[in-house]
Amino acid sequence: MATDTHPSKAHAGGAGHTLRRLLLDNGALSALVVLLVAMSLLSGDFLTTQNLLNVGVQAAVTAILAFGVTFVIVSAGIDLSVGSVAALSATVLAWSATSAGVPVWLAVIIAVATGLACGFVSGALVAYGKLPSFIATLAMLSVARGLSLVISQGRPIPFPDSVSVLGDTLGGWLPVPVLVMIAMGLIAALILARTYIGRSMYAIGGNEEAARLSGLRVKKQKLAIYALSGLFAAVAGIVLASRLVSAQPQAAQGYELDAIAAVVIGGASLAGGVGKASGTLIGALILAVLRNGLNLLSVSAFWQQVVIGVVIALAVLLDTLRRKAGSGAATAGGSSAAPGGPGKGRKGAMQVGIVVVCVAAVVAAVTFFKSGSSGTTTKVGMSLSTLNNPFFVQMKEGAQAEAEAAGVDLTVTDAQNDASQQANQLENFTSSGVDSVIVNPVDSDAVGPGVRGANKADIPVVAADRGVNKAKTATLVASDNVAGGKLAAKSLADRLGGKGSIIVLQGTAGTSASRERGAGFAEGIKAYPGIKIVATQPADFDRTKGLDVMTNLLQSHPGITGVFAENDEMALGAVKALGSKAGKSVSVVGFDGTPDGLTAVEAGTLYASVAQQPKELGKIAVQNAVRAADGKKVDSMVKVPVKVVTRQNVADFS
Repeated sequence: MATDTHPSKAHAGGAGHTLRRLLLDNGALSALVVLLVAMSLLSGDFLTTQNLLNVGVQAAVTAILAFGVTFVIVSAGIDLSVGSVAALSATVLAWSATSAGVPVWLAVIIAVATGLACGFVSGALVAYGKLPSFIATLAMLSVARGLSLVISQGRPIPFPDSVSVLGDTLGGWLPVPVLVMIAMGLIAALILARTYIGRSMYAIGGNEEAARLSGLRVKKQKLAIYALSGLFAAVAGIVLASRLVSAQPQAAQGYELDAIAAVVIGGASLAGGVGKASGTLIGALILAVLRNGLNLLSVSAFWQQVVIGVVIALAVLLDTLRRKAGSGAATAGGSSAAPGGPGKGRKGAMQVGIVVVCVAAVVAAVTFFKSGSSGTTTKVGMSLSTLNNPFFVQMKEGAQAEAEAAGVDLTVTDAQNDASQQANQLENFTSSGVDSVIVNPVDSDAVGPGVRGANKADIPVVAADRGVNKAKTATLVASDNVAGGKLAAKSLADRLGGKGSIIVLQGTAGTSASRERGAGFAEGIKAYPGIKIVATQPADFDRTKGLDVMTNLLQSHPGITGVFAENDEMALGAVKALGSKAGKSVSVVGFDGTPDGLTAVEAGTLYASVAQQPKELGKIAVQNAVRAADGKKVDSMVKVPVKVVTRQNVADFS
């Protein structure tokens, strides 16, 4: 006997069923919805128009890179070079338009062609050279990054104003990077779903041998696939440089991993044959929502990486279990597949259970690791260039100690030497309505747009250790890196009696600290014509690299008498490489006055370190940030004394 159903109930049930199926059939979308709800409940600043636009901007570069990587992963390959290709393309554009005097429109074409060429070379190595895609693109990663450093000489290059509009807004509110992301996403979706090359990607990823036997020209298709990835990387690099108003030779480091993560979170299989542009976009948004939300919630910079990794794993786990459950339902009997059957009920219960686990993980992590207190009256955001360096760790400790003593709610973030990530952090601070911001710039030019955003919101900004260009700051709290370099030169020269041969270990190419310390040392050593610099090599402010580089240089320069390292970490690496020579036949001078550096000075293996007193710097920065937030007058510059620490006065600093 037939049973009538009320039309309105049927319609409502159908709509609810459709929404439920949409979420349950798309694990990444379910995870994104869960994160949006969780962040909205945990932070009143998250679900605002300005902040959601910030999320879109922060997802744009990763998403554009990931669209290109989607082509490669769908075809069962991998592309590790996209971050470096993005940096190279932006550097080529900026250099062509400035140093080479090429018209801007032509410089843009050259930059895009650079990305295409890099992808084409990677594709040729994979298709015709028979190299695994991992190896071919790893080689291109190194080549592209090296070329960007060669072209720029390790220095940021100002970006043409006519192209920088890509990093701006339309009508003062709609971000252009979001529009570019949407446009590139539509192009990627069209290529995957409606073109011959798109169908070829799925065929090659599903079964390359079968695709070849069916008449598909696999080698030529791979050339096109990797070239498309390079093209999308070039566009991403241009958008990134536009946001920073400068081409950074070290930009987009590690972005290839974010791009791959976005593709996989979006439902693509690393085995090939599966993937969609819409899923990739959702994956990129998940990463952006996580970073944005954790910044707003004042989660410790160290724990943010842990939380992000756990949530990414949960998102992929949700999708994996969904697929397995779907396969189980498909193989079950007819009664299980029927609407409302036990198979559907078990599957739905499992999906709900996984979503609950995801929500619980996010809420628990944020609640447990959230720093600061909600009862304070002054909120200060602090963006440090990196926390992978003892100097900046000490700066953070000094700032936190002062904030705790003054009852200030201080949120510290780690830009990881990434100017783009620092721009995102400044946007997050601005949208969350902090009372003042402390920024230790990755690059003085690139931080300008983010600081100008804070200026528009009438949020005072304090620059720490490094200045900010083309934006207003309440004060600069810093020691003079150039003066410190000169002191290091004088100290080493006096130790050597004005004669000898020395090696200089440079910091990360492109950073202002390395440029300024190196320039000060070079200027100071000119006063001693009897001292010759026999080698200058970068070791990226890293102790291990300092050890390796110094070991290599000693093979060709065994008779050196002195070493200047632009920070204590590299100096300690050099001391290790020198062994028994350190402090005896070879004098080593470092920079920063870190605890390990001072211990080495006390032991005599490190002759001297130029101490900047980073804890004092962090303390004074917080004091001035609070004064600026209260509307009190602060000096335009506050100098923290720089001193040379030797064995004779090290006790005063220890």
